[in-house]
Amino acid sequence: MHVQEWLDSVPAAAVYAVVGLVIGLESLGIPLPGEIILISAALMSSQHGGINPVVLGACATAGAVIGDSIGYAIGRKGGRPLLAWLGAKFPKHFSEGHIATAERSFEKWGMWAVFFGRFIALLRIFAGPLAGVLHMPYWKFLTANVLGGIAWAGGTTAVIYYVGVVAESWLKKFSYLGLVVAALIGLASFLIVKRKAKKAQGASQGAEAETVAAAAE
Repeated sequence: MHVQEWLDSVPAAAVYAVVGLVIGLESLGIPLPGEIILISAALMSSQHGGINPVVLGACATAGAVIGDSIGYAIGRKGGRPLLAWLGAKFPKHFSEGHIATAERSFEKWGMWAVFFGRFIALLRIFAGPLAGVLHMPYWKFLTANVLGGIAWAGGTTAVIYYVGVVAESWLKKFSYLGLVVAALIGLASFLIVKRKAKKAQGASQGAEAETVAAAAE
């Protein structure tokens, strides 16, 4: 069933809960379509009087912040073995190359990596656990986490809601268009990160090969 049709079939309270839960689990480190769920719910709020966009944005923000914070705590406690375990469970998302790319982003940008990572589908699942593994000071992580959550969740809800209101006569078509655009953005960001991850993995293997050759000499 279409995501928006399914959301429309449940009570408003359940919509808020589903949005907050899915985004929270995605932020915690579990690959889920949080962005698609949020866009669908925001579109529905523009034509469904029972869905309050302010409450929806608040629930999405809360899910993002709480999920990231739990992911941070798990990452800080689990350390590198946690990343290895995630790599075994979700090899497409937590491969060594992806992790290496994310680590370089954290080392280079620090708090900004957490903030802007919220807007990139694949990096959303890394931010919390990786910040914990790298022992980023919690106050820095929390500041970037809260600001990023508000900007992404609140901003996405507001933009999609007002566009939906303005384009009310085209809303049904737009709902499909919005999901297609969200999917394309997510796919593009995934391919970009995957490409960088392959380069990082290749560079790492090359360095290891040089080290082995040097040792053999």
